[in-house]
This record gives sequence, structure tokens and C-alpha cells, in this order.
Amino acid sequence: MIFSLSRRHRLSGSQNFTRVFRDGRRSADHFFTVLYVANNSGCSRLGFAISRKRVGKATARNRIRRLIRESFRHNRQTLGNVDIVIMARERAPVVSNVELVESIEQHWSRLRAATADNDK
Repeated sequence: MIFSLSRRHRLSGSQNFTRVFRDGRRSADHFFTVLYVANNSGCSRLGFAISRKRVGKATARNRIRRLIRESFRHNRQTLGNVDIVIMARERAPVVSNVELVESIEQHWSRLRAATADNDK
């Protein structure tokens, strides 16, 4: 199984981000706020809104995005057809990779549970 993040799995375009921010449901913890909304694209798509104000150093923003992308690659088949936007909070850059991955895995679980409830 190949875990690349192809163009069809990336959320792009301001209209898509606006739709997620306007209509999306929210999951939040100390490190991330995850917004998600169902889509008709036939796959899950991932986007980031990680600001310099929240995560100052570019290396920290890139580390966070890398960890999230890798986790998304491994979980995207189980997430359903959703558009996801992830925002990092102030505490994200100062914790370990393990803590960040555990946090994002919990968000994936919440998202799966929420989309399963909507399918019923």
C-alpha cells in the first residue's frame, strides 16, 4: 500500500477552506483544532491553517505538518469523505512528536465516530 499524499487528497482553494470554516464541525484539544465537513469528492482531503502567530518558527510549522500528513496517510481510508482543516495551537510546537501524534490520532477517532453517527 502506498501512503503518498496525492493532489486529490489535498484541500486547496479558498472556497473549500471557506466552506470548512463556515459549515464545519469542530474537534479541539490542547494542541490542535480540527474542522471537518462532508464532501462529495469521493475521498478525504486535508488542509492546514497553521499561522505564524501561533507557531512562530517555520521549522516548527513544517514539523507539525509533516507529522499530521504522515498520520493522515495512514488513516485516510477510514476517515470517509470529509474535508479537514487543521489549525495548530500555541502549545503544539513545544511538545514531543509522540504527544502530537497521539493528539491527532484522537482527533481521527473523534472524526470517525462523528461521521459514523451522521451515516446512520
